[in-house]
Amino acid sequence: MRPVYPQIRTSADLLKSTIRLETLIPFLQQQKAEACAIVNSKLYGLLPFWHGLTRAGIHPVIGLEVRVQWTEELDLPLILYAQNNAGYKSLLKISSAMAIRSDEKLPYRWLESYAEDCAAIIPVAAENWSWLEVESAWSAFQALFGQHMYMGIARKGSTALEEPHALSLAERYGIKVLALHESTFMTADDHFAYEVARAIDSGIKIGASLQGQKTKHQYMLTNTEWQERFADHPEWLQQTKVLLLSCHVDLSVDHVHMPKFPVAEHETAEQLLQKNAEQGLKQRLQTAQLPPIYERRLQYELSVINSMGYADYFLIVEDFMRFAREAEILTGPGRGSSASSLVAYSLQITQVDPLAYDLLFERFLNPERVSLPDIDIDFIDTRRQEVIDYVAAKYGKQYVAQIITFGTLSAKAVARDVARMFDFDMPTLELISKMIPNRAETLQQAFEESEKLRTWVQQEPVRQSWLATAMHLEGLPRNASTHAAGVVLSPVPLVDVVPIQDGHEGVYLTQWPMQEVEQAGLLKMDFLGLRNLTILQQICQSIHFTEKQSIDLLRIPLDDTATFQLLAAGDTTGVFQLESEGMRGALREIKPSSFLDIVAVNALYRPGPMDFIPVYARRKHGQERVEMPHPILEPILRETYGVIVYQEQILRIAHTFAGFSVGEADLLRRAVSKKDRAILEREQQHFVNGALKQGHDEQTATAIYELIVRFADYGFPKSHAVAYSMISYQLAYLKTHYPLHFYAALLTNATGNQEKLAQIIQEAKARGIELLPPSIHSSARFFKVERQGIRYSLSAIKGVPQPFLERLVTVRKERQQRFEDLFDLAVALGRKVFNRKSVEPLVKAGALDEFGRERSVLLATIDAAEKQAEFVQDDHLFLSFGKPKHTDALPFTDKEKLQFEKEVLGFYFSEHPITKIREQIGQVNATVQTLKTMPANSYIKCLGAVSDVKTLRTKKGELMAFAQLEDEFGTVSLTLFPKEYKQVEGKLQPDTIVFVEGFLEYRFNKPQIKAKQIFIQHS
Repeated sequence: MRPVYPQIRTSADLLKSTIRLETLIPFLQQQKAEACAIVNSKLYGLLPFWHGLTRAGIHPVIGLEVRVQWTEELDLPLILYAQNNAGYKSLLKISSAMAIRSDEKLPYRWLESYAEDCAAIIPVAAENWSWLEVESAWSAFQALFGQHMYMGIARKGSTALEEPHALSLAERYGIKVLALHESTFMTADDHFAYEVARAIDSGIKIGASLQGQKTKHQYMLTNTEWQERFADHPEWLQQTKVLLLSCHVDLSVDHVHMPKFPVAEHETAEQLLQKNAEQGLKQRLQTAQLPPIYERRLQYELSVINSMGYADYFLIVEDFMRFAREAEILTGPGRGSSASSLVAYSLQITQVDPLAYDLLFERFLNPERVSLPDIDIDFIDTRRQEVIDYVAAKYGKQYVAQIITFGTLSAKAVARDVARMFDFDMPTLELISKMIPNRAETLQQAFEESEKLRTWVQQEPVRQSWLATAMHLEGLPRNASTHAAGVVLSPVPLVDVVPIQDGHEGVYLTQWPMQEVEQAGLLKMDFLGLRNLTILQQICQSIHFTEKQSIDLLRIPLDDTATFQLLAAGDTTGVFQLESEGMRGALREIKPSSFLDIVAVNALYRPGPMDFIPVYARRKHGQERVEMPHPILEPILRETYGVIVYQEQILRIAHTFAGFSVGEADLLRRAVSKKDRAILEREQQHFVNGALKQGHDEQTATAIYELIVRFADYGFPKSHAVAYSMISYQLAYLKTHYPLHFYAALLTNATGNQEKLAQIIQEAKARGIELLPPSIHSSARFFKVERQGIRYSLSAIKGVPQPFLERLVTVRKERQQRFEDLFDLAVALGRKVFNRKSVEPLVKAGALDEFGRERSVLLATIDAAEKQAEFVQDDHLFLSFGKPKHTDALPFTDKEKLQFEKEVLGFYFSEHPITKIREQIGQVNATVQTLKTMPANSYIKCLGAVSDVKTLRTKKGELMAFAQLEDEFGTVSLTLFPKEYKQVEGKLQPDTIVFVEGFLEYRFNKPQIKAKQIFIQHS
């Protein structure tokens, strides 16, 4: 008799099982299983299970574990199977109903509404005897499910004492009995790892959480074990099989649930789209009559969109983009292939004219290959949720959801999680993290690469058990969160298509991740938050507030000479996509003089294509002859000097040279990029035949095809490059012409990253921009332009809590006058927020210097000011008694002031100690900033303060050290081998200033110095 498996919990049920599909399916095949049911606590993992078993020829059954709320005090366990597609829809609703409740239980009255076409099993096992004590429930459930009600008897190897009572109840109520067994791990040996997974989930150490006898039997039974366990009742096994094989659910989807846009009664979506697109394009081009080339392209795109049934989709996107504009939420100029659509440009979905840049619509929607439209939208990251909320409100909460994503137990995460469950102490957890190389993708790889880890593990059996358990659990889904961008919109209630659960901001979350949501036939849209758009908007708002000047980003000139000079110099800190050292080098080499040069740099600076940057640069500057593969391709490759850079160029080549339609050409590009030999040979013949018909010879056609094959992987979508280069150019333009506002926004967005802040401040100072110190009266919660400088932000002072800042800003608005002194500040803010913890960082940062007192005196007076605030709140006769005196204290030395500044700001605000000393030492040839531009093996002479030192012994027993060297531009790693370390042994302390000579090396693309000489400096 072939076995069936009625209650498999898979690892998709977060840390409630360790059974992965990749081990489950081979086991089922080995046992010649006929059917298998997934029974998780949510419908997580359902589609992969159904598709995986279907492909393996095993009958899949969709089940769900439910806790039914029978009374306020009692809930009863129930297993539900979908008997058909209607029952499957019932399970979608049941799972959703439970998942949006805080207790995740299903009230019985809800079950009554959702029970249609479901079979129910009362699971009778040691932990579920509560059923035997509530006889009132038996008749109710039997009446609800009728002949589809079953009792499932589970055995842990022998008959339980309560089994006879359960059987008598089943007989009394006419309920059929079947054999049941829950599996949560594959083999008996996996029990310990399963228990550790449960411990990670609950947060309880394994010593306190191991269930021992309760769960050790929950492994996958073999066919033989099934027969032995129920040898006295083979009819129960037969009943289980009959039930499972009677359940037929078909989850193959052949249609898309395209959302609908509300239109007027006598209007279709297609008609409205036509009208909006035509009007929008005329407005874009400022004309009453569209030029023929635009008219033809617009009508062609509309015909394709309407024939594919996507008119509603475009109208929906147009609508929420209109909302964003009206709400002054900045959106990106476009993203991905959607920027190639003239319809999208006409509707103001994108801001790139595809005809101006020769962008091909077929790269977005190909009439010769039906695919879903994919318009991804960038919003400023601080207001993205507002647009999602608008969509949810317009179309209804039941029709809109964000998409779930699952975090997994990665190598370092599982190592630490399992170590915590083993009750390893914190130093051991930190040691484990350090022993696992960052580049190691798996624990197996870490074990093979790290000799320290191998030695440490092999020293004790408990460590070996830890590693084996961690390896067993590695990669399991651990937690659910919200996808960064994905949103689905359905024409029918979502619970008819996918299960949902509680989300954030009042918007539901799907229980399935992106791929499974699309498998279910739902169309997803990406609402992406882009930090650089936030920076752009902050710059424009700052300019408007301070200069009373409005900046229209879409109208700034794209041929600004000063902007191109900045780009050619590689002065691109804060410029989207152009910040890396490699990108700066490419800019300096190419020296962009037109917008299309920026587009080319963005497309070329990737592994593979970057080899052609020197060729592009030499040809641009006339240092190398521009060679075309064939004269007919000259118009296509002219703008990139004969170098194939974009996917659109490949499409153009196939269209022009071989007579392909552009749709065919896109199919060719997709096919050859797969590098399948059979496909390559077939497509080559196709291409050559087309070229011969165009009058070309076979040898040339073959050479051109090989060129296409070579560049198919390298080619970048020009539509995406153009759209994103627009953001790059806008930021570069604002940096060139409005540097104060640019750096203020950049600093605000770097708050929290002290090293980044210090670097930006140094660059701003180098441009002659004055950084004004933090001020209790003038500073805001962000960096702001003030006079001809930038006022330091209060939020960037470490240790100042946000409630304090909120209260300060409110009080300043209400008072409309300056604080007289520390006591006045304390009384104004009140004792709830004014305390030493909040105020001390402000004093150390110099934010209270305006009170005209030494910082040491202010620090010493905080306690008295606190008492004064309490006294005034309790006794309103403050003015009658006068103010207390400040507490005397010796002034801080300059060194102490600088140390306090570094403590609360992360760097020396007044002046870095290194700066003075560097001026006195002539032989310095590098800073942390310039190191990044120097080649490996350069001989370095630099100055820095030691911020961290770690010593270790070599195999010979000699001491060596690794240190962090810091200057005003950042930090760099310093290696001192035994010979060099002896020069300074015992003298390297934090804040010690040293002069170092040595060689520059790169590790993981980061510079570091191998010291040859090191000298202690005295400030």
